[in-house]
Amino acid sequence: MLLSTRRSRRGCTAAAFSAIFLLASAPLAQPSASDFYAGKTISLSTHTAPGGGYDTYLRLLGRHMGKYILGRPNLVVMNQPGAGGLLALNHAGRIAPQDGTWLTLVSQGLLVHEATGQPGLQVSLKDFKWLGNLSQSNNVTATWHTSKAKTIEDARQREVVVGSTGAGSISSQIPSVLNALLGTKFKTLYGYEGGAKMNLAMQQGEIEGRGTNTWASYKATLPQEVKDGKLQVLLQIGLRKEPDLPNVPLLIDLVASDPQKLGMAKFISLALTIARPLAAPPGVPEERVAILRRAFDATVKDPEFLAESERLGAEVDPMTGEEVQAAVSEILSTPKDVLNRIQAALAAP
Repeated sequence: MLLSTRRSRRGCTAAAFSAIFLLASAPLAQPSASDFYAGKTISLSTHTAPGGGYDTYLRLLGRHMGKYILGRPNLVVMNQPGAGGLLALNHAGRIAPQDGTWLTLVSQGLLVHEATGQPGLQVSLKDFKWLGNLSQSNNVTATWHTSKAKTIEDARQREVVVGSTGAGSISSQIPSVLNALLGTKFKTLYGYEGGAKMNLAMQQGEIEGRGTNTWASYKATLPQEVKDGKLQVLLQIGLRKEPDLPNVPLLIDLVASDPQKLGMAKFISLALTIARPLAAPPGVPEERVAILRRAFDATVKDPEFLAESERLGAEVDPMTGEEVQAAVSEILSTPKDVLNRIQAALAAP
């Protein structure tokens, strides 16, 4: 009887040690997608300095999106100006956390930049997880009211100095494309930290205008000046005219009679439709991408968000993350002959 009891105790002891060993060797439980963001902070980055259009949209988003993310994380805005948007994008793709705690509002010019094989990108845009697009506003080329260039025809007749952040930016690309397609004489002055600095330089007469900016951004950052007619809009780039710019020509209409130029203009117009796209880095798990996409979709329908956007003059015309992902793939699959012609235009002095 004693022997049996001892054997039984040995069996219990062995079982206990086995259980402890299994618990010690078991992998730690990973947080579920639903509770990952609890207590976390999400950094929202953009490539411009404070005060510009991208910054305005990103701060607006940051004030409202957190309540729609499971776990209610804090959202903070980071400004990473430099290299026309390349610095912020490369940071997001290669250095920033790949767990869904770092998101970036991407420069729309980088789609054209990658599609045409320009240098500087360290990660492909197609690898990012696109969460949505805040605005489909047309890009416009505009001058200040003191400039003698009041129409696109004026810009064909005389040199017009416009500002740009850097070589990778859309504010650099568009003047080059317009010079190639329309015979305009835009001269680009580089080195501005962002849209706010370019607006100031335009108002002070340092430059005549900006090579491009979205119409929605002008209405958000220079609302009174827009109302007072101090901006002379020479051209708009998009697939349809802005309702309040019915007399400003579309790029695609100006080249409609030339099939080769029309192909280039359509590519540019489609690429720029994605005006304020938000992305997560390539390594973010799909279940967190889904959470962030649905949070974005809910935010852009939120009454408080829309009321504030109206007060700021920040026009909201959204696309879902899935729609942006499909559009990015389409743009980066543009036929080679079209891209070669755009590449030649961008390389022109």
